[in-house]
Amino acid sequence: MSAVLSASDALELSRAEDRDWWRQAVVYQVYPRSFADADGDGIGDLRGILSRVDYLAELGVDAVWLSPFYPSGLADGGYDVADYRDVDPRLGTLADFDELVAALHARGIRVVVDIVPNHTSDRHAWFQEALAAGRGSAARERYIFREGTGPDGSEPPTDWTAAFGGSTWERVDDGQWYLHSFAIEQPDLDWNNPEVREDFLTTLRFWSDRGVDGFRIDVAHMLTKDLSEPLPSAAELAALPVDGSHPLLDRDDVHEIYAEWRRVFDAYDPPRTAVAEAWVASDRVPKYASPESLGQSFNFDLLRASFDADEFRQIVADNIALAARSGSSTTWVLSNHDVFRHPTRYALPRVEEVDGAVPNRHGGGWLEAGADEAVIDRAGGLRRARAASLFLLGLPGSAYLYQGEELGLHEVAEIPADQRQDPTFFRTHQEQYGRDGCRVPLPWTREGSSFGFGSGGAHLPQPSWFADSSVEAEEGDPASTLSLYRRALALRHELLAPERLEWVETGRDDVLRFRRPNGWEVVTVFGAQPFALSLSPGRRVVLSSAPLDGDTVPGETTVWITGD
Repeated sequence: MSAVLSASDALELSRAEDRDWWRQAVVYQVYPRSFADADGDGIGDLRGILSRVDYLAELGVDAVWLSPFYPSGLADGGYDVADYRDVDPRLGTLADFDELVAALHARGIRVVVDIVPNHTSDRHAWFQEALAAGRGSAARERYIFREGTGPDGSEPPTDWTAAFGGSTWERVDDGQWYLHSFAIEQPDLDWNNPEVREDFLTTLRFWSDRGVDGFRIDVAHMLTKDLSEPLPSAAELAALPVDGSHPLLDRDDVHEIYAEWRRVFDAYDPPRTAVAEAWVASDRVPKYASPESLGQSFNFDLLRASFDADEFRQIVADNIALAARSGSSTTWVLSNHDVFRHPTRYALPRVEEVDGAVPNRHGGGWLEAGADEAVIDRAGGLRRARAASLFLLGLPGSAYLYQGEELGLHEVAEIPADQRQDPTFFRTHQEQYGRDGCRVPLPWTREGSSFGFGSGGAHLPQPSWFADSSVEAEEGDPASTLSLYRRALALRHELLAPERLEWVETGRDDVLRFRRPNGWEVVTVFGAQPFALSLSPGRRVVLSSAPLDGDTVPGETTVWITGD
């Protein structure tokens, strides 16, 4: 295999090996409560992750992103944080965390942790103090409290709707109301308060000092708010442009906070990294990804796209251009803890965009309509998912993988109502099923009470079909999705090139082909019809998401090509 770089390109890569390791890293998201359970209580824990670090090393990832493992009431899967500088006792201890970091670092795997700065848990000491302290107290000024409306203040301050349904305001015993953009148990912090800002700087230093290499910032676009009176109605709020001056979303002044964070990050050697979860318009992304702010921002466009050549090409072109504007690298993601797993998304009938959103992001109503197997093409969904994953892993920039996607796991639909956990399910009166189906604990073995997740059961029910999608079932099969991912990540490390690509004409609208600076090429057939490759002497296919017929690539398949 040949992957020849010019002297300048080789120098560019060598400079990025330490300080800029994140620019083209493969980052694997671990949802701790559903990864591996060491103590058999049905909830994943840090020692469970520790028991699987060799699996992560063999997979070939560059970093592990840990979703929240902090003390929590679990109103929102751990994203309701009761203490930002500790470990939930159900998941372990700080000593366990230190041991896990050391084990990952010993295998060359960096560690990224989740920071949830928009809101705390209602169990957080600050919020409990605010409830006890009452109106006008300094404790309440850390959050957003307002008087109600109506003659006796019994109506909420506005008619706004929270992300998980219901009012965005909740009344406390003395009659005031507090803002919660998400669940009732997640009161929003007031980021105009210097005490809030300083405390999070302390948190960033706390984890950085323990060896954490980077941070993923939850809802990074929502921290700062302008709640000057009079507060707008929901209709008025919806009509306002999101251009940096919106009262609640994507405000320019949030970057004053991130500039402070950047100074903390840059005080370490190498600097700590950060990536923003910012659901913002494309032209706003560079602000979060700039070196003066967080340094990188998630690109969710592929996650929301259909398996379509035109969409994929436009998304790639747009996001590489945006990365160039910010000086950052772009990020690619197909699944995470908040959305339907992509094999199932690609198995559903295509649903067109409505009002700027793709309905099948959470199943397009398929779950709520009864999860009818007759309308879903599971085999086709997995075939497209494997092709999309190889396409993504060939792109310049960093790739974020979600636990279980390397097994080709589909969304779990069959979760009884009395076992669901997502607050969306309850806040919408069971009309929207939410995200439980992508958070079901992983299957490690073919058999056992929880398919090897732990010695006890699992906190969300696992379907019987998990047996054939388990690590045990797949690791000995060279045609499995796990084997494909392992081979792809190993090859990616060998073939890594500077962050550029050029498109190669294919003669077909449904076939994309691009070339990296070292001659590595990626070809994806999005349509159903096969595509005959044209390979020059010395060039060969080194990886394929589906078996080839000579030099003919089947429909819905991706191949990697290299050579002289």
